[in-house]
Amino acid sequence: MTAPSSPSRIDTSKPHPARVYDWLLGGKDNYPVDQEVAEKLPPEARHNAMRNRAFMHRAAAWLAESGIDQFLDIGTGIPTKPNLHQIVQKIVPSARVAYTDNDPIVLRHAEALLVSSAEGATDYIEADARDPEGILAHARTFLDFERPIALSMIALMHFITDEEDPYGLSRKLVDALPSGSYLVLSHGTTDEHPHLASSVKNTYRKGEIPLRMRSRAEVEPFFEGLELVEPGLVTATKWYRSEPAPAEELSGFYVGVARVP
Repeated sequence: MTAPSSPSRIDTSKPHPARVYDWLLGGKDNYPVDQEVAEKLPPEARHNAMRNRAFMHRAAAWLAESGIDQFLDIGTGIPTKPNLHQIVQKIVPSARVAYTDNDPIVLRHAEALLVSSAEGATDYIEADARDPEGILAHARTFLDFERPIALSMIALMHFITDEEDPYGLSRKLVDALPSGSYLVLSHGTTDEHPHLASSVKNTYRKGEIPLRMRSRAEVEPFFEGLELVEPGLVTATKWYRSEPAPAEELSGFYVGVARVP
């Protein structure tokens, strides 16, 4: 693993999306402020987090099986085994994976847990998705932008408000990718849980965490100009490329994998 930059101070006075998500996945790397937010979310939130994580596993494995050996994962979150690099390096041992997150606690765990296979490599970038230029500048020192790269943004963009231009931010990242690359994206929605929309939004707002759930029509623009892989833009449990198919359940995420032409 490439040595990360010096760790920043971990702020335990405010909840952070990565630590709330860790709690939802059954992790222990969170604080009372994060637990307070997570415990007020409806029970479906925990199930949705697990379904979203399972989608990431399926998508990463399919990309590795398709020959992709470079991954840029933005909004990594606290490491929960199996991590992306563990999935892809089991298939392609020489794969290189660059992780990015803006929570210093993720950096602390990256140093201990993101250990690459002997043939491959992992790197960690402490950066914010709102700074695509900074992310790309570092990623170019680790990944080969002359060859296809999978850009992974899992459960990330619903924390980017409309005022912060989520489509523009993701477009800067996608536009930097060479032909044959892929975008892997999951995005929070209440389309299948409309009765929970107000509760979820208010819980995050009280925790001072910006949240902008989006409808299917609002998620589609993230894939504009790209070639969506079958089954297209669907909810989390409906995306799979090989048997056995996951149990089809209601989901709080739209997901998709798309090729850069």
